[in-house]
This record gives sequence, structure tokens and C-alpha cells, in this order.
Amino acid sequence: MTDAPLAERMRPTTLDGFFGQQHLLAPGKPLREAIESGQLHSMIFWGPPGSGKTTLARVISRVSGARFLSLSAVLAGVKDIRDAVATARTVRDLEQRPTLLFIDEVHRFNKAQQDAFLPHVEDGTLTFIGATTENPSFALNNALLSRARVYLLHALETEDIERVLARALSDPVQGLGDRGLRLSEEAANLLARSADGDARRALNLLELAARMTAGEEITSATVAEVIAGSVRRFDKGGDIFYDQISALHKSVRGSDPNAALYWLARMIDGGCDPLYVARRIVRMASEDIGNADPRALDLALNAWQAHERLGSPEGELALAQAVVYLACAAKSNAVYLAWNAALADARSSGSLDVPVHLRNAPTKLLKELGHGRAYRYAHDEPEGYAAGETYLPDALAGRRYYRPVDRGLEIRIREKLERLEALDKAAGGD
Repeated sequence: MTDAPLAERMRPTTLDGFFGQQHLLAPGKPLREAIESGQLHSMIFWGPPGSGKTTLARVISRVSGARFLSLSAVLAGVKDIRDAVATARTVRDLEQRPTLLFIDEVHRFNKAQQDAFLPHVEDGTLTFIGATTENPSFALNNALLSRARVYLLHALETEDIERVLARALSDPVQGLGDRGLRLSEEAANLLARSADGDARRALNLLELAARMTAGEEITSATVAEVIAGSVRRFDKGGDIFYDQISALHKSVRGSDPNAALYWLARMIDGGCDPLYVARRIVRMASEDIGNADPRALDLALNAWQAHERLGSPEGELALAQAVVYLACAAKSNAVYLAWNAALADARSSGSLDVPVHLRNAPTKLLKELGHGRAYRYAHDEPEGYAAGETYLPDALAGRRYYRPVDRGLEIRIREKLERLEALDKAAGGD
């Protein structure tokens, strides 16, 4: 075990040695009481890397006296599951104790693989614990979800990471205590913050810093050298990715430029493709600002083009400029709602005929059939508006999709539409 990485050697074996996740494991919490009483049940641990999913599964197995079997969904197949089930039966029949099957990255299993061990969970042959960084609602099938309780694990707090580091430095058997190394408060805090909530990452960085230290003190300078170039936690295409772009979008919608800048910085700092962010910013300009401030769309498109031309980091300033403008701009989702409503009608109302007076009449035959007859050319009408004219299919007559809000330019748009509506009524139209 001495050749194993420090993170593996320092893996806790008891609940008291497990740092973090107090919302689940504090004295009196249902999960802790279930573990200590040996009441095993199937579980899914959902949380970011380094939050203790594997460690907690091992602790549960140890406390309950269950045989621990581990599979990686990245490498295992149906045959491996069958072998695990056979082992569990042997343990149950000969050793008279339960088996805990831990499956890491369980979201990587397809439906057939998930279904393969489901009957054996139901009949009690084994207890299942799955670990995933992905939302179980999307990654796992309903049959499995209905038979396992989902527990959400959080990234560790800086204080929890500092406790993990302190224990590693003081443990003379599994840790670095035999070397007498010290870590200043400043260096410990720097290292803990750089781990970004990941205990495994913190211990790996500590082990590297220890190798680079000749004396007894690991200095802040050594830690800074070790963490140089490291990036914050960011799972491209995973839950963290979508949570952060959601936070950026909602900050813009909520007119908070400070929060919007922060989430933009988090995404760029984490390695997100800036052009993906640029596309989403354009979406925000239309969805949440629309005609309340049409300049927002122009600025968003210009920011996208600026980044394509300049690249990083110069182009990121243009994205920041666009995000701040959008956050401060007047808000309207009137076009967004109108488009969705019109699209719903187009899909549900069938292929309604174009009213005859609106149809194209490029040939003599079509003119004889009445295409375009009685059409009123708006430019020839008073104020350039054909009062009382209709343009929707008869089945949708009077339908209103676009309702401008009382903000920004849409105030003026609403006033104009109300005036045109008054002209329609005066002309006897709907």
C-alpha cells in the first residue's frame, strides 16, 4: 500500500474520518443512522469528482460487514455483472453476509447493462451503490431509479480540504507524517482553494509539493508552482456545464451584470469554447430582450464576430461587453412567446389555405381564379396602412401572438399597434 498514491492511502475507513457531506452524515441524519445500524439499501451517489462517492461506499461496506465488489461502468460488461452476482450468491450462502456492488460511473451503463443486475437487487442477492457525476434523472433508467435512493454529494468546502491535508501531514503510517513536513496556513489555504472542492486533487497536489520540498516546510511558492496551469472544475457537456450556462443566462435575464460577468468568467476560465458562449449570448438577446432593445442583438452578433477574428483572450472582452449590455438592457420575452405560440398553431392547425386575396398571381389562369383579387396595396392607403385588411387564415382570424411589454422600445411598438388596431375598428375590421 505504501506505493499507492497518497490519495488512495488516505482514503477514510470510518464515518468519523470522512470529511464533508454533513448534510448526509452528521449525527442524527437518516443516512448516517441507516449506515450505523447496518440497514443497507440501494443508493446512487450523485456528485462532482473528489466528493467522496467511492470512499463513502467503501465505508458503508466496512461498517455493515458486507462484501465489497467494485466495477467500473467504463470497462465492465454484462459478463462482469453476472460474475459479480455469482460471487454475491456464494458470499450469501457460504459466509452468511451481504454483498455491496459498487459501480463507478454508472451513467456509462446502457439500458441492457442496467437491467442485467436489477433482478438481483430486487431479490436481495446484492445491494447496489452507483456513483455518477451526471444527473441520474437523465443518465439512469426509471426501473433502476425506482429501486435506489439518490443522495446528492457536494464539492468539499475549503475548510474540509484543509482538514484532509492536515490529516495527511500528521499520519506517519499512511500519510506524510514520517517526514515531519509542515504546511503554512497560507500555503494550506492556497492548496485547498486550488483543489476546487476535490479531496483527491488536493492530496495529489500535496504529494507533488512534498516531492519538490527539500526542507521541512512546504512553502506558498512551492504550492504556487505546483498549481500553476490548473483549471477549475468544469465538465464540458455535463451537468456542471449546463448549470453554469443556465446561471449565466438567468443572470442576464435577471438584469444582474455582476453575476453575469462572474458566470461568464467561470465558463471561460474552466475551458468552455468561447464561441459556444457567443452563440448562447445571441440567443439571450432575442429571447430575453428582443424588441425592447434591438441593439442587443447587433451587439451580441458583433461580439461573436469579434471573438472569431481576435481569438482569446482579446475576444473575450467583447463577450464581456455584450453580456454586460444585455444584463442592463430593457427586457422583453414578447417575441419569444409570440414565436412559440405561432409555431404551435402552425403545427396543430393543419395546412390552412392562404386567403385568396393574399395569394400570388403570376399567370393569367391564377388571376382568373381570383388570386390576389381585392388585395389592398398598403403603400397606396392613408398612412401607408390598409385599415381593416386581414392577413391570417380564416380559421385563425383575430389570433394575437405578439404582445409588446411596457419596457424599452416595445412601449413605442405597443402604442403603434394599438393605434393601428383603432384604425381597424374604425374601418369595421376585427
